[in-house]
Amino acid sequence: MIRFIALIIMVIPGVFAAYGVKLMRDMVFGIIQPPFTLLWLQFLIGLLLFIAGVGFIAGFILRRDSKRNKVQARFRLPSDTKTKKDRDE
Repeated sequence: MIRFIALIIMVIPGVFAAYGVKLMRDMVFGIIQPPFTLLWLQFLIGLLLFIAGVGFIAGFILRRDSKRNKVQARFRLPSDTKTKKDRDE
């Protein structure tokens, strides 16, 4: 059940990012979607949806990997900077 919830958490921002790409593509070809009246506004909303969707997915993956110590030292959480030897002392 937890994996299913994690999948849903990953799919929803992915759908937003895909819709943002669609809005930007339609703007390039001059197709106005119904909620928008201006092409530049449609492109701006599409860009924001794309950045927000991809940013959420990237942050989710980075947070998960940093908890498991699978990232480089510069991306680790501040509490993970101590080595095992430092914690034992």
